[in-house]
Amino acid sequence: MIIGHIMEKVIPYITGTLEMTGVMIIAIATIKAVYYLIKSKFDINNSIIRIEFAKALTFSLEFKLGSEILKTVIIRTWNEVMILSAIVILRVIMTVIIHWEIKNEEKLSSKE
Repeated sequence: MIIGHIMEKVIPYITGTLEMTGVMIIAIATIKAVYYLIKSKFDINNSIIRIEFAKALTFSLEFKLGSEILKTVIIRTWNEVMILSAIVILRVIMTVIIHWEIKNEEKLSSKE
């Protein structure tokens, strides 16, 4: 009972930290991508920029997914379970799609 009470108090801070880490990764990756895009004179076909940005997005999603998994410990109602499940499924789908795009982009850049 005491552990459950402690977890209810601590997990929101941990999940918040994980969420903020994901947001910071996206923000830093965006700044870097914009910098390299400007440096390449807006060459939108630059696959290196796209691959690096996609990798950062995937890394960010992993932090956010970790946060959602921790939230499963403190949920109380079926409504919360359904909402959390939908969020986890969407984040997993986004991660899979980004990984697929990275692989395709790496194949295309290796052919060139």
